[in-house]
Amino acid sequence: MTKHGLAGRKAWAVVALAAALAAACGQQGTGTDAAGEAVAAAPITEAADIGLMPRPQSLVLGQGQFVIDAKTPVSASGDAAAVAERFVDYMAMAGLKGLQVTTGDGAGAGIRFELDPEAQDASGEAYTLHASPDGIRISAAAPAGLFRGATTLWQLATVQGRDFQVPAVEIEDAPRFGWRGFMLDSARHFQELDEIKKILDAMALQKLNTFHWHLTDDQGWRIEIKRYPKLVEVGSCRIPAGDGGVDPATGEARPYCGFYTQDQVREIVAYAAERHITVVPELDIPGHATAAIAAYPELGSIDEKLVPLSEWGVFPNLFNTEEETMVFLENVLTEMVELFPGQYVHIGGDEAVKDQWEASARIQVHMREVGASDEMAMQGLMVERLEKFLAGHGKRLIGWDEILEAELPDEATVMSWRGTEGGLEAARKGHDVVMTPSSVLYLDYLQTESPDEPPGRPATNTIDEIYAFEPVPADLEADKHAHILGLQANLWTEHTRFDTRVEHHLFPRLAAVAETGWTPADGKDWQDFRQRLPMQLHRYDLIGIRYAKTPFQVLAVADDDRAAGTAEVSLENPLAYEVRYTTDGSAPTGESPLYQAPVEVTLPAEVKAAAFFDGRPLAEPQAFGFDAASLLSRTDEHLGVCPDAGRLLLRLEDDGPADGERAIFNVTIFYPCWQWNQADLGGIDRVDVRLGRIPYYFQLAHDEPNRKFEPAETANGELTVHGGGCEGTLLAKVPMPAATEADGFVTVAADLPADVAGRQDLCIRVTGDTRPTMWVVDRVDLVPAAP
Repeated sequence: MTKHGLAGRKAWAVVALAAALAAACGQQGTGTDAAGEAVAAAPITEAADIGLMPRPQSLVLGQGQFVIDAKTPVSASGDAAAVAERFVDYMAMAGLKGLQVTTGDGAGAGIRFELDPEAQDASGEAYTLHASPDGIRISAAAPAGLFRGATTLWQLATVQGRDFQVPAVEIEDAPRFGWRGFMLDSARHFQELDEIKKILDAMALQKLNTFHWHLTDDQGWRIEIKRYPKLVEVGSCRIPAGDGGVDPATGEARPYCGFYTQDQVREIVAYAAERHITVVPELDIPGHATAAIAAYPELGSIDEKLVPLSEWGVFPNLFNTEEETMVFLENVLTEMVELFPGQYVHIGGDEAVKDQWEASARIQVHMREVGASDEMAMQGLMVERLEKFLAGHGKRLIGWDEILEAELPDEATVMSWRGTEGGLEAARKGHDVVMTPSSVLYLDYLQTESPDEPPGRPATNTIDEIYAFEPVPADLEADKHAHILGLQANLWTEHTRFDTRVEHHLFPRLAAVAETGWTPADGKDWQDFRQRLPMQLHRYDLIGIRYAKTPFQVLAVADDDRAAGTAEVSLENPLAYEVRYTTDGSAPTGESPLYQAPVEVTLPAEVKAAAFFDGRPLAEPQAFGFDAASLLSRTDEHLGVCPDAGRLLLRLEDDGPADGERAIFNVTIFYPCWQWNQADLGGIDRVDVRLGRIPYYFQLAHDEPNRKFEPAETANGELTVHGGGCEGTLLAKVPMPAATEADGFVTVAADLPADVAGRQDLCIRVTGDTRPTMWVVDRVDLVPAAP
């Protein structure tokens, strides 16, 4: 049920008398900006200057401050001592080492953690924090609440430039929702334990409390099950597509492997528990089962031998419905429930394409025997059986919203990912719900339009869009609100090979998720959040989080007049922080011109720009060069999507080299097509298109008929260039080569008609169905006629 501690308190109350503010700011510290220069800390004049995230329910500024140093007493007793130890660990991560926890009454000035069994707290996570020049006291009814207070104190002590100075403050706080979650997909790409622990620490410091661990899928089985050793012996390894699956030294197949032993799982569960985070494991059934079926073929629905997949998408491979398979699933869950002491176990249930069941005579016979009217009803019977099994082990079943398509046991919980509609339906039927709509809370979606974004899935989920999400639908009846347990962000890792990319996708967007889950709806304010966000970046730096820089960089677009040799340069920061720039080659500072309108430059020109907050750059300044050649060139990131391309734009990696960074391409996989909108073709003789070729590693299930391609006239297809859009005039058609050059690319020159002129949309495609590979555009150059 939804938890509402400290009911009726005014959200984010701030009292700040002039005398109190003067005292609170009487001792300023120093810090450094993004360029490493020393800067003086601005005085604290309001609560936003502290930068707490998530925003607490109630905060009152007082008079003075308390400075923490290595000699500050830290006291606690009983179960509070463990919380105090975690606080000391976090202070060490922030650079203050030497704090010691002592047990006892904690007399005298210092920091005291206290459990108060008399406190009224329905959530188990409420706390109060009192800081004055005489000391700091945190109290709560339960250890979880005490820990949340410890993370608030850590944030108070880590305001940039204040050298562990904690302002005098009174905070009373509790969460809005009981489920504030994040899901990590370790099946598609594997993360080592240290990376998962780093994520858990960052979650804890933002008061997130649920870690959903996606451990099984078509591409890999990641958890040791002792009764079935082949699950990891076979199911934890796949051969990546293309050059990524070839050992460059030997030419032999190079598997991608990884799994967690049961001892490692216990280590993660214990680490999370120390931070009052519950781990929810996922065993995906009946779909996303290829890796398991590859290990034990008798579990499958067809006779074809399978291997863990190196492709992405939706696949038809399902567990069969037979008794032996259900026993297998129960045996697996028997071992899992011993490893995960939390209340919930996730059983997936999503994207289970039923083609194999429909085509299987034995499954059809079995369905009739058990009284299943159709394939979805059969899946419902599997869910019902597993729900009863889990209930017998003291657990609750949760699954993706597809499980609503059959009769669902009353105690089952629904995770609504295909929008909020599934959650709305589930709540009205009396089921508990976690809201996690892909359109807002999928963090593998890109977060800006920057060409520096790593590979990811279609469209963008920006931090302001995430912050604006409301988990309780406006049209949900009031008596059903308690069924909305909270919200969860998900990171699927098909395109996330490196830990740096994991962290880029998560941060700072996870801070917006955390605040939506913790702070009362009427206490949220985007502009205030945006003001506090730079202080949170400093805290990420302290704990080694490699957060995304793209939201804090500058985007530049030039509208050129080649004939006049000039250009208008437009600058923008995705989060609307102020932009300052220079045109003389120097790095911009807080005193540089403030961008307010497009900047007129004479070619060639260099513009340097950075986004600033409170006089400090939020990321390293960027240099943008403009000359005649650069204005005649567009990389794939700066090309548009063709109107008929279906908008399923992916940012994809090349398949090689086997290690290290790879080229990245923007491509619409249903209809590969690129468009240079309003290209100036005056005086242009030809179009040079640089292309790469990557594996077409997607299975589209029932979406396959939507995959389109233009018919080819020659063996390898043709590069076509149309003017006036894809339905416009054919300007050029050039046969494609059979292969790329040695570097993996090829440049195809397309001569234009002599009379082409003016600005028009150039549509660029390669004809023919080129699977199992696909051509992808890397760059397009307009080549002027020779003088």
